Amino acid sequence: MMSTTPLNRPARLAPGARVAVIAPSGPVPEERIQAGLDILRGWDLDPVPTPHVLDRHPRFDYLAGTDADRAADLQSAWCAPDVDAVLCARGGYGVQRMVDLLDWDAMRAAGPKVFVGFSDITALHEAFATRAGLVTLHGPAAAGADFIKNARAQEHLRATLFEPESVRTIASGGPALVPGRARGVTLGGCLSLLATDLGTPHARAGARDGLLMLEDVGEAAYRIDRSLTQLLRAGWFDGVAGIALGSWERCGPYEKLRAVFADRLGGLGVPVVEEFGFGHCEGALTIPFGVRAELDADAGTLTLDEPALR
Repeated sequence: MMSTTPLNRPARLAPGARVAVIAPSGPVPEERIQAGLDILRGWDLDPVPTPHVLDRHPRFDYLAGTDADRAADLQSAWCAPDVDAVLCARGGYGVQRMVDLLDWDAMRAAGPKVFVGFSDITALHEAFATRAGLVTLHGPAAAGADFIKNARAQEHLRATLFEPESVRTIASGGPALVPGRARGVTLGGCLSLLATDLGTPHARAGARDGLLMLEDVGEAAYRIDRSLTQLLRAGWFDGVAGIALGSWERCGPYEKLRAVFADRLGGLGVPVVEEFGFGHCEGALTIPFGVRAELDADAGTLTLDEPALR
């Protein structure tokens, strides 16, 4: 099963690296794109917005341009030999409408590159793992409000991109819902997207032997319960090694959520750590997916066996 094997690590970035900025999901305000590009330029990167990054779908205002154009931006950027990384400008909704339009054979042939995003981008993390065997970075959106205003989120992503050995231990300090240590390969993302992706051509069959990183935003407790229960009933959690719970912004009182997590996940018999500080939150940490690591629920740490990037 895909989660049992470490994936191919892309090369770290160096000053002057060209990075493409895409909008594969929802529309992005131009001022936020410009603010994100300014941050990346401050890191001595050469950020290039893709042709349709500021587009709006003619009928559906929740999409950044047509499905075909959003897919073309990602594929063109990925296959361009002078592009070293592809960063998502934001999440929202839309990846599932365009992911089947990508030529994964061509993208795999283009070689490993750095890919960064979160939220709706979870569906692309799954696809890059299953179709390209690639380590990806669950990290802040390049034009996200939380990123452009938060030094901690910026610095953790910058360190991961340029000096990945400096962030091999990712410490949240969150409490253990279920104590213990576990080893496995990291995977995960937005809970509702993982549930929605279930059974599609680009989703992995389950989280066996994996360290599962989960977060979400704007989902009531019963909807989180529903997504967890769907994955449980599908056998997706069978054999999971450990779980880290990230942010749950606008999901209601956390005590209510904790009861859901204890009820749905506590019986799995694996370490579970809360409040791990990734996802939809201020100062979000960048979490590599596809690398072997140890999760220490008692200490609130994730320690990678090797840096996320070569």
